[in-house]
Amino acid sequence: MSPDEQKKAAADAALDYIEDGMRLGLGTGSTAARFVDGLGQKVSTGLNVLCVPTSKATEAQANQLGIPLTTLAETPELDLTVDGADELDDRLSLIKGGGGALLREKIVATSSKRMIVIADASKHVETLGRFPLPVEVIPFGHESTRRKIKAAAFACGCEGDITLRMQAGEAFVTDNSNLIYDCHFGRIEDAETLARLLSSIAGVADHGLFIRTADLALIGTPGGLQTIKVDKWHE
Repeated sequence: MSPDEQKKAAADAALDYIEDGMRLGLGTGSTAARFVDGLGQKVSTGLNVLCVPTSKATEAQANQLGIPLTTLAETPELDLTVDGADELDDRLSLIKGGGGALLREKIVATSSKRMIVIADASKHVETLGRFPLPVEVIPFGHESTRRKIKAAAFACGCEGDITLRMQAGEAFVTDNSNLIYDCHFGRIEDAETLARLLSSIAGVADHGLFIRTADLALIGTPGGLQTIKVDKWHE
């Protein structure tokens, strides 16, 4: 299968886990969009779900498809979130945020009983870090925050360029009116410690390391569907 076919296969497989009456978190990105498309088809034939989108883009897509939406204020506990990943390893530690929605994605995922990751084979790696790690920061004092990010990374053995994300010649701004620094580490040997250190930095809204959040991955590969399942609480 081509990468696009792998993404669709993973998204279609996730639809099998959706039950009538579920409260769902809807992810952001190209693979998640395929899942939302498939969910919209099921809703059009009578499936009853209530969903929280993780970005303005996903919200617009869901509205166009007639998928019923809610908010975490109205529905604070969700049954399941289905989302993609920029990278995932065999323990289902993830890097997310390539699309800029990492903060809302993490809030929604951690408000859910379960998280299913859907991806093509290129996202499955032995060690996280080849994809630049996004860190969402508050605009105030963000240059100072960058230096703190660099120091935390160095303490974990991570070095590399930490660059402000740009779009059309200007700083990229998230749906939360924050900025993103992309950390080009190449390899993250201790993702759990790095996640903890980054979360402790004043000025960091959140980071793209999702640790012990997902418990199932559905990966489309050239040879078919691959499944990875973990106990996220008792690994």
